[in-house]
Amino acid sequence: MKSHIKNIVSKLRYNIIVETFNALYLLRRKKQFAPKVVSIEETINKIVSEKCSVSRFGDGEILLTENHPIGFQKADKMLSKRLTEVFLSNEANHLICISDVFEDINRYNRRARRFWRTHFYLYGYIWEKLIDKKRIYYNTFITRPYMDFASKSKSGEWFLLLQKIWEQRDIVFIEGEKSRLGVGNDLFANTHSIKRILCPPRNAFDKYNTILSEATKLDKNSLILVALGPTATVLAYDLHKLGYQAIDIGHVDIEYEWCNMKVNHKVKIPNKFVNEQPGGDNVNSVNEEAYYNQIISKIE
Repeated sequence: MKSHIKNIVSKLRYNIIVETFNALYLLRRKKQFAPKVVSIEETINKIVSEKCSVSRFGDGEILLTENHPIGFQKADKMLSKRLTEVFLSNEANHLICISDVFEDINRYNRRARRFWRTHFYLYGYIWEKLIDKKRIYYNTFITRPYMDFASKSKSGEWFLLLQKIWEQRDIVFIEGEKSRLGVGNDLFANTHSIKRILCPPRNAFDKYNTILSEATKLDKNSLILVALGPTATVLAYDLHKLGYQAIDIGHVDIEYEWCNMKVNHKVKIPNKFVNEQPGGDNVNSVNEEAYYNQIISKIE
């Protein structure tokens, strides 16, 4: 009973804080950094047609550029430096993706709108320092095409478009140890083959040099899909410069799970790490032989 009351009080406190920041944001709102962010469809089509690599910047990556820690990645000066380098880079066929939340956010649900208003009230100055208003950015919601949208009518279409990226490709997941992309669903069923390099689920950047070294042993015809938090943002960039097609794929597998479940709020997935849910790191083991046969390396 005490635990239940504590949770209610905690949620009330959170809601009061968020509503306060939302009100302050709306009161002081001004015409400011509004970069050009292309649509989900345009982003995916460019990746497919030109075999582009992708580095994504969400709220967490932006905080880390200023050396602020996030839930599963501690602050690291080198990571901060590298993320800033990647954001400001301009490599051919390497896309910088950011969230399409700078102007009209009515397409998103109330929870997402509140989050981004709060984020911009507190940290908008970081974006203003980094964004080039003359540049075209691509859409990070390619990896989050379900949960944050008010209408989920296009989510299925977006997932089908995404699958064209890896259709009949030999893919290698570089993922957190318990991320288990594609396990238990058919998101990657249209690939030619799957291999996996498992990495630490937290503070993966501590092992960055080892991860990069292991990745450079891969065939350059492979498509590398990286699900490793902010480390993926940097790794996709470095691998691209070495001649690989590497995509920071983020939470796409979890989003697909939620879409299949038809849930309207974030929930735990029994056998997958979900960092955005309390207890989401407490996951069951899997008994799929095919999954274990796909693992070619494990970095601890």
